[in-house]
Amino acid sequence: MRVSVDRDRCCSSGMCVTNVPEVFDQDDDDSLVRLRQNAFRPDQFEDLRLAAQLCPGGAITVVEDGPAEAGAASVDG
Repeated sequence: MRVSVDRDRCCSSGMCVTNVPEVFDQDDDDSLVRLRQNAFRPDQFEDLRLAAQLCPGGAITVVEDGPAEAGAASVDG
């Protein structure tokens, strides 16, 4: 699983931080989303999908790789 965040689309709602605080954080300067980790465990996949669905700005994108891959992260914007 790969997770991408687009800070240009982030509206600082904090839904991602509320749902997956071990993965997402908000920048202290502008409150925009940032990733706290670069790889994801399979037990986090469902929460990551939910965070993407709940993001009002559509700033989080989750791409499914394969069932054996742990995942990677990227930041856009």
